[in-house]
Amino acid sequence: MVGAHSGETVLVTGGTGYLAGWVITGLLQRDYRVRTTVRSLDKAQQVRDAVSAQAGRQAAGTIEFAAADLLGDDGWDRATAGADYVLHTASPMPFGPGTDLITTAREGTRRVLGAAARAGVRRAVLTSSGVTADSGAPGTPATETTWTEPSGTPLRAYPDSKILAERDAWDLAAATGLELTAVLPTFMQGPVLDTSRPGTVEVIRRLLAREIPAVPNIGWNVVDVRDIAELHILAMTSPAAAGERYLGSGTFLWYRDIARILREKLPDEAAKVPTRTMPDLVVKLLARRNPQLAMVRHELGRTRLVDSSKARTQLGWQPRPTEQTIIDTAAALIAASRKG
Repeated sequence: MVGAHSGETVLVTGGTGYLAGWVITGLLQRDYRVRTTVRSLDKAQQVRDAVSAQAGRQAAGTIEFAAADLLGDDGWDRATAGADYVLHTASPMPFGPGTDLITTAREGTRRVLGAAARAGVRRAVLTSSGVTADSGAPGTPATETTWTEPSGTPLRAYPDSKILAERDAWDLAAATGLELTAVLPTFMQGPVLDTSRPGTVEVIRRLLAREIPAVPNIGWNVVDVRDIAELHILAMTSPAAAGERYLGSGTFLWYRDIARILREKLPDEAAKVPTRTMPDLVVKLLARRNPQLAMVRHELGRTRLVDSSKARTQLGWQPRPTEQTIIDTAAALIAASRKG
């Protein structure tokens, strides 16, 4: 039996990425033809292996691959040729050696969406970030109508890269007529398909591995990566989503809340997870030499509120309970460590 979407091709950029793996999985499960970009075709089997555990080895074997780099023009027109949709999930991550986050994000967005416009795709979906819609006012939830101003400071390079890249995307869409939708996820957790690229789940892995003696007084609006993948697919196909932004967020949790959930729900594996809060002064002192702590020191004691009701009401998006996301993330990390 031929699937309902078997004739439709979707290009997903950055196939080795944390989010991209789940997006590819969701598309294959719906019988789309999937093409994805990798910087080197040597990564093709890595992507297939990661996806096959969820989508099945036969489906993973149908993935097409195109070699393209966010910092180079070569390959993007070939990658988008014949695609019905483009989902631009690829993005430089903080702490990559020698990575110019802002240049890579902005130039990559222009290349991908420019090629999508030339190819005449039906719609492109950009993975932006919840940091692009910060209200800036304590107690006021972020909504899709809010636009964050870039800081221009080196320690805020990652948020600035997302802010500026999304602005570029909307400018390009206006100039070319490309139909565009943006998904703005908050702090993604959830099982990692490729454990060689842990990404944001490092916050849970470090707790389980007891690599920190106490937890900083910071928190996040945690959302499941599987639910954000689903939101991308909904944004890709819903007529209502054309030209719209959608925040994808779950419940705000302090780092100590995450530690508490692990200890309560996984008493055997997480019995020694630290739940003490690290004094703010200690975090600030350590931040002088630790770039990860330096990035979050301005978040100490800050609660961010996010309103993701638009995605729920317009697209029927239904994210899973945040506590379940924490448990599933930890369980996947524990299982991977035992295999390793």
